[in-house]
Amino acid sequence: MAGKRLTAEKRSVIERGYRVGLPQRTIAALVGVHPSTISRELRRHRATGYGSRSVRGRIARGGGKGYRNRYDAASAQEFADRRARRRCRRRLDHGPLREKVWELLRADWSPQQIAAMLPVMFPDDEAMRVSHETIYQALFVQTKGQLKRELTQHLRSKRMQRKPQASAAKRSSIRLSDDVLISARPAEVEDRAVPGHWEGDLLMGAKGKGSIITLVERSSRYVLLAPIPGRHTAETTRMTLAQLIATLPTDLVKSITWDRGTEMAEHARFKVETGVSVYFCDPYSPWQRGSNENTNGLLRQYWPKSSDLTGVTQTECDDVALRLNTRPRMTLNWQTPGQVLNEALVATAG
Repeated sequence: MAGKRLTAEKRSVIERGYRVGLPQRTIAALVGVHPSTISRELRRHRATGYGSRSVRGRIARGGGKGYRNRYDAASAQEFADRRARRRCRRRLDHGPLREKVWELLRADWSPQQIAAMLPVMFPDDEAMRVSHETIYQALFVQTKGQLKRELTQHLRSKRMQRKPQASAAKRSSIRLSDDVLISARPAEVEDRAVPGHWEGDLLMGAKGKGSIITLVERSSRYVLLAPIPGRHTAETTRMTLAQLIATLPTDLVKSITWDRGTEMAEHARFKVETGVSVYFCDPYSPWQRGSNENTNGLLRQYWPKSSDLTGVTQTECDDVALRLNTRPRMTLNWQTPGQVLNEALVATAG
């Protein structure tokens, strides 16, 4: 059965089948495991030198590629026994590495970001290397008490296990003309090569407890945030969004892609006042604003679902945006959104 460990008896069956040139799928069926298990086992324990050249040639022709080598069941079993007894070393036992990981966790870096950037930060120190899985393991198993409670609060979900995300509450939508549908967006928006095209949405608090406008620049994933303490009416959203983009250079705001919520019912007036085109996603298609959806998920670390957002200030929004804009992102080859946007602006100016 797939997933079971190979025993000495099963390895003997593999050796005999492999010796006579049976295909790996046939050997897997005889042993009762998945073919990939046989493939990994043979790769791990195969050694050259089985038989004479003429015999190896006949086996290779009869059994397919790779059968020129020798598989020894006894040696493979001995190796497996030794590996099972071996104690894995916990990499975070190294003091300086552990302290640096905790420091970056406190700065709200994810374990994946930390694992990717340590070689960049310490290129000549092999001791400063760790996988993101080891960080999670150390965080949930090794740490205890107040330290554990403190550090887990800096993780995105603040949970010990990942859980399926509940679907967001559906907001009422607006009727739209063809010229503002996502299919009408300029081609340059799609390839993310030109800066200045944004994706937007509202991060909702508890019912009647405020919201936050979230804007994400498509090419750099740079984030802008602005609070709406009261009701997110079309007029309030239009005015707040206009004030938010007024802080940017004109060339850096070419278009905004939004969902079909009624908070953007005054999009035509917004375009007249700001000169910025607004396009709308197809119904029930959040992936068409994928960067914004992902960013809203990151923001839930700071404002969990059902939070009261009525007291959130612009200063708080700016502080959270700064954290996101100065963190390395895998999708940006581990550069920060701020770095990517600055490089794009310099290139455009040049």
